[in-house]
Amino acid sequence: MLELRKDIFADERDDNLKEIGKGTQRQDMLGHVTGTSTYFDDHKLQGMLHLKVLRSPHAHARLRRIDTMEAERAPGVRRIIRGADVPVNLNTLLSLINFGKDDEPSLAVDKVRYKGEPIVAVVADSPREAFEALAKVRVDYEPLPAVFDVEDALKPGAPVVNETYPKNTFIYHDVYDHQKLRFGDVERGFAEADHVLEQRYQMSPIEHAPTETNGSIAAPDTNGRYVVYTSTQALFFSLDTCAKILDVPSNTFHFIGGTVGGGFGGKVDTLTEPLAILGAMLTGRPVRYQLGREEEMQFGSPRGAERIYIKDGVMRDGRIVARKIRAYFDSGAYTRLSSYAVVKCAAHLPGPYTIPNVSGDIYCVFTNRTPATAMRGFGVTAMDFALECQMDKLAHLVGIDPMEFRILNAYRDGDMKAHRREAKNTALIECVQVAAEKAKWPLREEARRMSSRKDGGGNRAAISPTPLEPVPQRAAASQQRTTYDRAPAATTQPPAPAPAPPPPRPQTPSPSHGAARFSSVFGTRRR
Repeated sequence: MLELRKDIFADERDDNLKEIGKGTQRQDMLGHVTGTSTYFDDHKLQGMLHLKVLRSPHAHARLRRIDTMEAERAPGVRRIIRGADVPVNLNTLLSLINFGKDDEPSLAVDKVRYKGEPIVAVVADSPREAFEALAKVRVDYEPLPAVFDVEDALKPGAPVVNETYPKNTFIYHDVYDHQKLRFGDVERGFAEADHVLEQRYQMSPIEHAPTETNGSIAAPDTNGRYVVYTSTQALFFSLDTCAKILDVPSNTFHFIGGTVGGGFGGKVDTLTEPLAILGAMLTGRPVRYQLGREEEMQFGSPRGAERIYIKDGVMRDGRIVARKIRAYFDSGAYTRLSSYAVVKCAAHLPGPYTIPNVSGDIYCVFTNRTPATAMRGFGVTAMDFALECQMDKLAHLVGIDPMEFRILNAYRDGDMKAHRREAKNTALIECVQVAAEKAKWPLREEARRMSSRKDGGGNRAAISPTPLEPVPQRAAASQQRTTYDRAPAATTQPPAPAPAPPPPRPQTPSPSHGAARFSSVFGTRRR
């Protein structure tokens, strides 16, 4: 049995551990092992209808015409739903916290931007009747050039995937086309290094493949409310997203969830709830909308594919003196959570190692692929994989044992991180020592004597001079694109002159509970 090293973090260890080292029964375990846990799809409601969606066969195409007349007359059809029926037909999850622009329609209107994008929904008495009606929907497509590679998408003249971001990159704070990290003079570090190693790492998108696919059931409740049984992992995110898309107060809904048949990040996005609720609103009856397995893989978000370039300068004695990283996150056609994954990735550079010169550029890129989202440490996992593969190659290059190479370069207490934060409570050296011991991996005595609490700080805590780069000017705030909304038709009449602004009102302090929190998205302290 692995023993806890209480000599490390002694002042943070709680000796009154009551759970570790003994079996503890999860509160929902009996239901899972006896097959009696209730999932959203176990609710069978009287008069329940079924919603199915027509999806694009093209990765990129203009929608010239959509004809639903024959489908509307099909047996069992209760309602056809198109983009114009969605009150606010443009959304992105993180806009709830004012991070990014709304860019994804619930139902496509003018274009489709990936294979599998929803276009028309049919609500019918049975799933079979809904599918048969979908087969009668006629769509006239104009195929458009598509781009599937992140670096191709950034080349001049590349097809514009998402008009909200016309350069195919997410824009941070209306100014920056990527996340950047600068510490020290990385080019000087390369010039001084004995060896320079540059490698490319490419990840593949990964489907979460939960046993239970995404789905929900929405039913009219009393007092004009709707109860929603859902598989979501993010109950309140989904509730607020639905309120926004359907343009109603959030207390219109009663969401019931919590038991998920596998998620792993693939049920964070609000994929089925808005249309299920809209179907219930339009028909007055309960509506079930669950993705099939193929739909789950086409429409449900995978982990984003990431391409990472790492260039390292290393001395003969094993010290890494410069690290330059350039990475591209494939967001697919819409943002979902990829822009946040890039922020997390930038915060993780350059790994748990003390390197005096670091440069990082991380891009969130739009392509005509299925939109990506969260999955198990997204933004960090792939970068960690690339960094540690690189560490093995560097160790081989300078002829040092890979375990000892990590010990040599690991953070020690008092070192300065590339993000200009002092390293505290570091323990990578001890972790490597314990791992080597358990694996019976021989370490030299010098490596076994090293400690995260010794030899840190000093020159390793210095903030190196960093060459300044020009700062882009903040662009004037642009109007949010509202093509899909029910905006009034444009008029040729000149706009009326704006009324005189009211006199300034005295400022009143915003309500506060006195607690300060740090936002990892905005990098600012807020109340």
